[in-house]
Amino acid sequence: MTQDGQKNRSGNVKSQMDAGKPASLVLPSGGYQKLKSFQLAQLIFDITVYFVELYIPVQSRTRDQMVQAARSGVQNIAEGFIDAATSARLELNLYNVARASLEELKLDYLDYLRQHCCPVWPEDSVLHQDFVSRRISRKAEFKKFIQDAEINFPAENSGNVPYKSVLVANATLLLISAATFFLKRQIEGKTRKFLDHGGFAERMNRMRREKR
Repeated sequence: MTQDGQKNRSGNVKSQMDAGKPASLVLPSGGYQKLKSFQLAQLIFDITVYFVELYIPVQSRTRDQMVQAARSGVQNIAEGFIDAATSARLELNLYNVARASLEELKLDYLDYLRQHCCPVWPEDSVLHQDFVSRRISRKAEFKKFIQDAEINFPAENSGNVPYKSVLVANATLLLISAATFFLKRQIEGKTRKFLDHGGFAERMNRMRREKR
């Protein structure tokens, strides 16, 4: 674009602002696939479906509970981001539901390890640090970590369950921690924005006043 074109464009934007042209009532929404929290929650869901099929007894109610909790995390992040267009309150509520669902899922993974006398990786363990350093957010990356861990860190204590299940459970716990961290940041950021600029009702009232 030429300099004259840039000046004309800038002038048009300025004239619209000076004329008091109202901002859009409905804010842009969608694009939740780019959210780090959504990417991690979706990965957690895929892993959990795989995990319960292999390691949780068919007759156990825990199977459905874990899958539903993981699915709730994904769905509520997506729905919250879309509903942000018209309702900050609903958006925040859905993010909190997603966070609670992931925390519920976290307890199920912890219970699996505890009930089978398997260790939870401490923060200073090599496996914990290796997983965190990889910044995993894709299924292929997760699979590669598990394969490497099986080769480089043979089982020391996996109770009476397959060692791979212990690796997957611990790694998924770290993914859940990361997902809830990003969700917390979303909630805090949205709360600040709402306090500073208001929500749908405030925008509607402001546009009515401007129209008058």
